[in-house]
Amino acid sequence: MEAVILESTIGHSAGAKRDDSARESDALKNKEKLCYSNGNGTADATFRMLPQKTPIDMQFENVTFTATEGGLFRKKKEKEILHKVNGKFPPGQLIAIMGPSGAGKSTLLDVLSGYRIRGIGGTVYINGMPRNMKEFRKMSCYITQDDRLQPLLTVDENMHIAADLKLSSDVTQREKDEIIDEILNTLGLYKSKHTKAAGLSGGQKKRMSIALELISNPLVMFLDEPTTGLDSSSCTTCVKLLKELARQGRSIICTIHQPSASLFQLFDQVYVLAAGNCLYQGSTAKLLPFLTDVGFPCPKFHNPADYVIELACGEYGNDKIEEMIKATGNGRSLTYFNESDNLQNVKFFKGESDTHSSEEALLATSQYNQLKVLLRRGFIKSGRDQTLTYLRIGVNISVGLMLGTLYFRAGIDGSKVLDNYNLLFSILMHHMMSTMMLTILTFPTEMSILIKEHFNRWYSLKMYYASVTIVDIPISVLCCFLFSIIIYFMTAQPPEMIRFAMFFVTSMLVVFVAQSVGLMIGAYFDVVNGTFLGPTLSVPMMMFAGFGVSLRDLPHYLYWGSYISYLRFGLEGIVGAVYGLNRPKLECPEDVMYCHYLDPKQFLDIVAVRGDQFSNDVIALLLFLFVLRISAYVILRYKLMAVR
Repeated sequence: MEAVILESTIGHSAGAKRDDSARESDALKNKEKLCYSNGNGTADATFRMLPQKTPIDMQFENVTFTATEGGLFRKKKEKEILHKVNGKFPPGQLIAIMGPSGAGKSTLLDVLSGYRIRGIGGTVYINGMPRNMKEFRKMSCYITQDDRLQPLLTVDENMHIAADLKLSSDVTQREKDEIIDEILNTLGLYKSKHTKAAGLSGGQKKRMSIALELISNPLVMFLDEPTTGLDSSSCTTCVKLLKELARQGRSIICTIHQPSASLFQLFDQVYVLAAGNCLYQGSTAKLLPFLTDVGFPCPKFHNPADYVIELACGEYGNDKIEEMIKATGNGRSLTYFNESDNLQNVKFFKGESDTHSSEEALLATSQYNQLKVLLRRGFIKSGRDQTLTYLRIGVNISVGLMLGTLYFRAGIDGSKVLDNYNLLFSILMHHMMSTMMLTILTFPTEMSILIKEHFNRWYSLKMYYASVTIVDIPISVLCCFLFSIIIYFMTAQPPEMIRFAMFFVTSMLVVFVAQSVGLMIGAYFDVVNGTFLGPTLSVPMMMFAGFGVSLRDLPHYLYWGSYISYLRFGLEGIVGAVYGLNRPKLECPEDVMYCHYLDPKQFLDIVAVRGDQFSNDVIALLLFLFVLRISAYVILRYKLMAVR
């Protein structure tokens, strides 16, 4: 059915017969037919992807929101942000939620969009019926104030990734291409389709955020401060675009702080908040009559938007706020709506509303397709990421060369056994710290994008987590292998394939476990707290592994710590690889009078390491890996729910 809808919308039957070059030519011709202002798009642009379902009439009654303040070391306090507000948002309208800072604008937007799910009271109605949240999320989208885009991907790549995730698998690639070109043309982004998102201007990034969500053709769009950070021209362009989208049957609801007079007039309806209460709701044209009716007429030549915000701030007295709340019934009154606020004046193709349809999957595509698309995106990013890829490879090579030079041929020198032991521990330290800290530093930057995309039902968290895990495997294996090759042969460790394989496998498992620890920390903590906590937790890991103190010398009441230190099993694994397997005695250099640790068995006994535990060490490290990866996923899921 979706293919039929797309066909009626953009005429893909003709496009299906054209090759790619013809499609590009047609797209350029269509682009020339659209009206633009400095290439940014205007309200004159015709967007042909019209909604296919019954427009959404949203009403809400006695909506409250109570935030919980405090934490682990502070007594929790509850604070009510919204106080039983009411309202009605008709379809086909561009609606502004206004108010001073702290009035509850973003909170109301979060509640109505379904982003907030805790501490909420009251009822939201969709077309006269209580809202089914699962169905509502399928027909709505939420665009955050900050532009959460994949900076390393081009506009075209971002759009194709979104299309592959948000459109049904029944939609052909040619149809997706036409949808993308249609959106980029209308939003004035076609000329920038091969520009990376990081290179876009502020206005382009804002339109890019809108373009990504338009792919699924939502009926309701929530935008938090869409004009933030834009100049006056870009603000006007953005609002005109939103107005055109609303004229096609969508409900466009956005928060806005204090618009100019010309920008204010572009909105169809305004909803004014003050300290969690509704001061006014109705058309922008009837705001002045309302202010006159309640006895607070707007001064001549004064911006009505500025004046109503001044009233909401209490600059003219709190008694005026109380009177306005009473006059509107805290949002119950519909007196100041336009008489034309009905479905007859909305341009749309009528269809069946799915508000009460049977339970369906929230996501548009299968988990297999989600994983495939996310892996494609991940590998593109890895190929362009200077930190996660190229710098990481360079660091492993340079550190390997440095340690190899410092401990040159120490592996066969009977007088440098302790030095070689310190080298093996240094190798584990490198694998642990470089991998863990890199994950701690980079993973939080993905969190904001993950929160937006997951809420807007791009993919499941399981598939995202699986893609993150899989994408990093090739680069992790490559870095570890290059480091191991350099360090192993420069320091003249035993030239036996089985020993090198044991050395490499142990190192690789330590890398993956350390990465899992970084994922856990990065999933929950921000960069500042994470960079403090990561090294702090590493100290006991090193102590319980036998660094500076033999395991047999640990007090009995601390010996349990050796079982929770993955470095202990990593150290045992690589030391066993080098000095185990019944390695013969080492040779003492002629210029050295005495070598104490010529017998590898004697040395293993002194450092309290058994050389026959490799299989057990691998099993222990795999168990650490499994538990920590599952824990990181659980923490990530908890974090996603906690922010809501």
